[in-house]
Amino acid sequence: MPRLNKDQRSLVSLTLNDEAVSGHAEPRMLLSDFLRHELGATGTHVGCEHGVCGACTVRLDGKAIRSCLTLAVQVQGRKIDTVEGLADRDGTLSPLQQAFRECFALQCGFCTPGFLMTISEFLEQYDEPSDAEIRDALSGNICRCSDYNAIVAAVKQTIRQVKSVTS
Repeated sequence: MPRLNKDQRSLVSLTLNDEAVSGHAEPRMLLSDFLRHELGATGTHVGCEHGVCGACTVRLDGKAIRSCLTLAVQVQGRKIDTVEGLADRDGTLSPLQQAFRECFALQCGFCTPGFLMTISEFLEQYDEPSDAEIRDALSGNICRCSDYNAIVAAVKQTIRQVKSVTS
């Protein structure tokens, strides 16, 4: 299929990690491809391209979604958060990212951005989730080389750390 010229593509403006950005998207361009190729947010990984693996998970207006199942033109004027937005601007890791590091909750790292974005929404909804609730929240993300027990431990460590800071 021939590539459309710029005049045939739509200008998509949005807020990406608290910064106003825009780029051009063909009518059927996936959000995952738009983020990676138009906006340079390469932390969003593309795995299965069918919404099954969770590697492409981002947050749209605060809700975790699969960017491989969303068209770029659908996010016009909306707020997108990607894994790049979790760390502070100076590179300091978020408590969740730090817990993943300390608990060895990642191996190759391919699935990690999707897990982090899924869990970041989950942690805003649950103050004291059980292990079963944590595992249920993680069930939509697939990792082929890490230990899910370590991921659960990282979530629990994040909860403990956030509680100790707010107490």
